[in-house]
Amino acid sequence: MAETKTKKSGSSTKGAVKTTRQQNAEKGFTASPALASNLQLVLVDLLELAIQGKQAHWNVVGRNFRDTHRQLDEIIDDARAFSDTIAERMRALHAVPDGRSATIAKTTTLPAFPAGEVSTTETIDLVTERLEAAVGTMRDVHDAVDEEDPTSADLLHAVIERLEQFAWMVSAENRSPAGR
Repeated sequence: MAETKTKKSGSSTKGAVKTTRQQNAEKGFTASPALASNLQLVLVDLLELAIQGKQAHWNVVGRNFRDTHRQLDEIIDDARAFSDTIAERMRALHAVPDGRSATIAKTTTLPAFPAGEVSTTETIDLVTERLEAAVGTMRDVHDAVDEEDPTSADLLHAVIERLEQFAWMVSAENRSPAGR
């Protein structure tokens, strides 16, 4: 359906110009297929991190359960928020994010999380491994993202900083002081 717009110059009308909805669509920077693909890789790993975090949260057992359970909630909340930020950035760049479960399962770089109850000690190691895998994906695509779109790279910086902080904090649960 075409819309009619009237151009005005001063007080006189020069004439009507027909435009289509496509022509009235948002303009601005559009992600290349490579940029969209790189952001999609980050998106699926963040979504998978949230899903696996919830699996761990529901099934963790053992010493220091409560702290581990609560820390997993923080990771899950941030992974969900970051995935939304990345998906909305993709939309702002006219790319279409795909967060369907089949897409996540097929394309995530995170290893599968075990079924059933998992001890707190094993959960700490598994979650640390997944945090590091998600960060690894972001570091792998970072330079290409930064070259095309520094604004999207800035988002990756914030996500990397937070997930690396989580990896340090979570992994500290299973460490002993150096030299002891």
